[in-house]
Amino acid sequence: MADRISHADGIVRGRALLAAGASRADLRRAVRAGAVLRVRDGVYAVPGTPAPIIAAAAHGGELGCASALRARGVWVLGDDRHLHVWIGSRGRRFPHAGCRCVTHHDDGRSAFGLVGVVRALVQLAGCRGDEAFFAAFESAWRLGLLDRAARAEVRAGLRAGQRWLVDIARPDADSGLESILRLRLIRHGIRLVSQVRVDGVGRVDFMIDGVLILEADGRDGHAREAERHKDLVRDARAAAAGYETLRFDYALIIHDWPTVLQAILARLRDHHRTIGRRAGAGVALHVS
Repeated sequence: MADRISHADGIVRGRALLAAGASRADLRRAVRAGAVLRVRDGVYAVPGTPAPIIAAAAHGGELGCASALRARGVWVLGDDRHLHVWIGSRGRRFPHAGCRCVTHHDDGRSAFGLVGVVRALVQLAGCRGDEAFFAAFESAWRLGLLDRAARAEVRAGLRAGQRWLVDIARPDADSGLESILRLRLIRHGIRLVSQVRVDGVGRVDFMIDGVLILEADGRDGHAREAERHKDLVRDARAAAAGYETLRFDYALIIHDWPTVLQAILARLRDHHRTIGRRAGAGVALHVS
C-alpha cells in the first residue's frame, strides 16, 4: 500500500487504494503501524512526503503559486509564512491545524502535489503582482524550468497588461534582486546592459552609459561578510579602470528604493555633466 502511494507522488485518495484492492481494515492497520499517514478523511500519504504538500492536501488541493515555485528552487519575492494552495474552480477548503493558507480558485480541477510551473507563475502574477512575477519568471527560466513553449504558455495566461514582462525577460539574472532592479530602472526609462564582462574586474550585474556599474548583492549576511574583501577588490579595480560602482543589498532595493534610485540618478547626472564639460557645452540629462 505504501509503495502504491509512493508511486502516486506520496499522497493519494483512499478510494484509489480501495479500488486497487485494499480494504478499510488494511488502511487502518497501515496507519496504526506508521506505514501510512492519514492526512484527513479519505486522503493518505507516506512518511517522508514534504510537509507543505501534506498541508496543501489537508487544505484541499495542490501546493500552488509562490509555494510551488519555492519548492522547485525558484527565487520568489516576499515571505513564505503563508502556504498557497490551489483547490480548483469548484474545490472545497477543509479546516486543518495551523491553517494560514492562501487559497487559489483558478480554473481547473486540482489534485495533490505541486501545480506545474506555468500555472504557478500565472497564479503568482495575479497574487503578488508584476515584480514578484518577473523575478520568479527569470529565475525559473535560468533554472531550465521554462522552454520556449512554456514561456509562450505563461505569456498567454497573463493579463494583457503584464505580457510585456515576458517579452523583456532574460535567463541570465543571478538573483531575483537583479531582475527587480532591472525592471524598475527600465520602467524609469534608464537603459542598462546586463551581465557585462569588464577586463580586470570580471562579470558585473549591470552597466549604464558604459561607465556606471551596478551590483545587486543578494547574499545573506554571513556570505556577504565572507565575500566583502573580494567585492572591495573588484570595486577598486573597476575604479582604476575608470568605472564607478554602486552596490546595493536586498534591504536597500526592496525596502529603501528611493535611496537607490536617487543614488543612480545623481551619478548619471554627474556623468552627463562631465561629458558636457568635455564637449565644451552643457548637456542636460532629463530624468525624473
